[in-house]
Amino acid sequence: MSTDSPSPATPRPFQAEVSRLLHLMVHSVYTEKDVFLRELISNASDACDKLRYEAIARPELIGKDARLAIRIETDKEAGRLVIADNGIGMSEAELAENLGTIARSGTRAFLERLGKEGENSALIGQFGVGFYSAFMVADQIQVVSRKAGEDTAWLWASDGANGFTIEQAGESDAAKVARGTRITLHLKEDSRTFLDDYEIERIVKTYSDHILFPIELIGADGATRQLNSASALWQRSKSEVKQEDYTELYRSLSGQLDQPALTVHYKAEGRQSYAALLFVPTQRPFDLFDVERKGRVKLYVKRVFITEDAALLPGYLRFVRGVIDSEDVPLNISREMLQNNPAVAQIRRAVTAKVIGELETLADKEPEKFTPLWETFGQVLKEGIYEDFERRDQLLKLARFRSTAGDGWRSLGQYVADMREGQTEIYYLVGESLDRLRSSPQLEAAAERGVEVLLLADPVDAFWTTAMPKFEGKAMKSLSQGDVDLSAIPLKDAATPKTDPPKDVGDLISSLKAALGDEVDDVKVSQRLVSSPACLVATAHGPDRTLERLLQRQQRGINAKPVLEINPGHPLIAAIDRARLATDLIVVDDLAHLLLDQARIVEGELPSDPARFTERLNRYLVAGLKDQSTEGTPA
Repeated sequence: MSTDSPSPATPRPFQAEVSRLLHLMVHSVYTEKDVFLRELISNASDACDKLRYEAIARPELIGKDARLAIRIETDKEAGRLVIADNGIGMSEAELAENLGTIARSGTRAFLERLGKEGENSALIGQFGVGFYSAFMVADQIQVVSRKAGEDTAWLWASDGANGFTIEQAGESDAAKVARGTRITLHLKEDSRTFLDDYEIERIVKTYSDHILFPIELIGADGATRQLNSASALWQRSKSEVKQEDYTELYRSLSGQLDQPALTVHYKAEGRQSYAALLFVPTQRPFDLFDVERKGRVKLYVKRVFITEDAALLPGYLRFVRGVIDSEDVPLNISREMLQNNPAVAQIRRAVTAKVIGELETLADKEPEKFTPLWETFGQVLKEGIYEDFERRDQLLKLARFRSTAGDGWRSLGQYVADMREGQTEIYYLVGESLDRLRSSPQLEAAAERGVEVLLLADPVDAFWTTAMPKFEGKAMKSLSQGDVDLSAIPLKDAATPKTDPPKDVGDLISSLKAALGDEVDDVKVSQRLVSSPACLVATAHGPDRTLERLLQRQQRGINAKPVLEINPGHPLIAAIDRARLATDLIVVDDLAHLLLDQARIVEGELPSDPARFTERLNRYLVAGLKDQSTEGTPA
């Protein structure tokens, strides 16, 4: 490639993270290297899409060169592979920004994930670092680009190790690029197979057949042959599309190499006419829980790509990938106006209902397929229970939960069908791990009556339950918040024997309140406990204790005081009452705080004052051991 430029090129360093990334690429960390061609073709397609969109307002950008295409050229003798497009092109500044730095966090996340997962070519497209994959097969790359509407073409060059240069392209290079971008790869010796026509055709058919623009291969004889079908897959009827066609499009849209777990393909006609082709992945996207992450459903208008940021699905369906192609949205609409466009709003409502309906059908008819999907995306779907009031009942029906009924997943429909005689509410317990929830003392009274309790251990559970939803007329009731009365539900077996409770529990409670002061909101007799001495619960009108802990970690908590509930029939409570009757106020104070700290520890918290807790505990351990020693001494 000629470099006869009017001025010498100035070397520039890569961003540090790009340098790390390129080191991995140059040293071939991937076994499936053909992914590089998929990524470069995808970038070229995006450039053509951007030009079509910009030309809606500025048709002069396209001018007489209206046929947008992607062209591949080979030079076996020189070992060069060229991928060119006549799309939007790049200016000098855009070359430096797009090919020298990565302004978003994708590269850092990519490198972290790579360190955990080793070789995985699926990560390349998923993290938006596709261009750099070309260094897996090339030891030198030159990019000549001319921005649409501009006169100057620019040459970017790099060996992937020593930074890059940008200079004004010489006459011979500039003449080859009237508009768009031309990428020349100088292939490594072990990558020369990518110059074979049949290998290029195989890769294009596998990964890029759905690309809307013609992908043409220019042979050694100068003849041009189109490799892809270049048709909008979503506009074809379902009967014409093979499963492998769906898979290819899904992989291109998602940048992943898994199979779609669910495909939704349909055309709508009536008030709004559009075609939709949507995919639910099998694997979880790396940034699924990124708070700034948006859905990745592309909006087309009459086959013209408009944007990927139209929020065509609500946030709790952000894992869905796909395309929606409208016949009614104005082509010249600005991306800023899309959010308030009534046609887009109607499409959004209809597509959301369709996706949820398809998930319901899958759950009802093929539960063995729905279960792994729920395990992967259930935490996100549950966000909709408090975000989307209109579809709350549908989402509750769709939701699956762990419970005290066993190790499997349970639906609310199954729960309601198995409710005990006298039971009128759906009981649940929110916590931070299933193991801790299963051992919680707050389950004791429910277990004694054979009442199933939902065990909610996802962080989102602490939020959606605040919406106090109902299912089939049954209110959902927390076992860790407010008062709980299970007395109307008969015992499953004989009652657990208990120590006789203190005769005047009111006086004992008053003493505990006086000892604990403002560390607790209240002290009450518990209706939840059977074999444990005490537990902590939230007040009826305050946040659940798990939610309070989550908010405190975000420095948003209100420091709500817990309620200490005691089991009057427990020997420890009886012992504290004896100390009270003996007017030993120091012992009562110590035991009251030990009781409170014990309840905190059971919930996975630390004592409020660990040193004081240890001091008290040691004192009573020593006293107990001393008494045992005295009892064993001969008279």
